[in-house]
Amino acid sequence: MVKKILTWGGIAFLLFFIAYRPDSAADVFQSLGTTVADIGQGLGDFVTSLIA
Repeated sequence: MVKKILTWGGIAFLLFFIAYRPDSAADVFQSLGTTVADIGQGLGDFVTSLIA
């Protein structure tokens, strides 16, 4: 029950954040995307180093 409440609360907060602060929300998602891309690049470099 608590997990369900926290999940819906998180979704509501996310929608509120996007609706009232779209520029800040875009910056947050862009930085998250950059972080995920950097992690992927690092893993790719690691695997390439293992194979080479």
